[in-house]
Amino acid sequence: MSFRSFFAAARAFALVSFFALPGLLVPSEPAAALTAAATVRDGNSIQLGDVTYRLDGVDAPELDQVCIDDHADPWTCGIEAREQLSKLINKRSVRCDDVGPEKSFGKRHRAICTAEGDKASLNEQLVKLGYAIAREPIKANVKPAAADAKTASTGIWKGCFVAPQDFRTGKKDGALLGAACRADRDKEIRAVLFPEDLTMPPSCSIKGKLAVRARVTGNIGIYHLRGCPSYPATTKPDRWFCSEDDAQAAGFRKAYNCRRPK
Repeated sequence: MSFRSFFAAARAFALVSFFALPGLLVPSEPAAALTAAATVRDGNSIQLGDVTYRLDGVDAPELDQVCIDDHADPWTCGIEAREQLSKLINKRSVRCDDVGPEKSFGKRHRAICTAEGDKASLNEQLVKLGYAIAREPIKANVKPAAADAKTASTGIWKGCFVAPQDFRTGKKDGALLGAACRADRDKEIRAVLFPEDLTMPPSCSIKGKLAVRARVTGNIGIYHLRGCPSYPATTKPDRWFCSEDDAQAAGFRKAYNCRRPK
């Protein structure tokens, strides 16, 4: 073997060995499954470590969403959905099986999550309790639970509500869902479900406004932080968020006057 051939072969071997070293210049793939202590962000979002997952195939009311109960009274169904998910977990470790990115919610991923010791996933249990609805197209793992909840009028199904997706986008003419919806009270019901003065959930002080001009940047609205010049002027927010991450995941961008100059 010539010196030149020997040198080329040695260099090739060195490069192969170099890139084969674990974690060295080779981008790591996201874990297919993660098990850890869980922090419940909202009715269908769970944070494990620094990763936030949305429960695959389901959609729970947002924290600032209002529903109507079977006595025609408004109630904070989004906060209750979060509480129900916390009760289901009951401080146990949770395993989330990643099933892919969630295109509509920033960098979050969809997952099927199960609390330690349970056979049924949290996705299925939350839908069966009636504190989340099945997202279209309905997944096989939650289809029976969705049908049972609607038939038995459990959770939010006992009253009247709009789909979380309709609430998020301010679609005030969307379908009314639930056993207590009355066609002869349509206007009054929608006024309750989309109040002019939306109540701020505890510790969720970021204001969001739906805005056509936000679509230029691929968003549906703009959020305003305390201390920003636009914050006091935003008197009737369409949404309330607990963190900037939540606001961005919902498709809102930060108000330009909130940004520090370079």
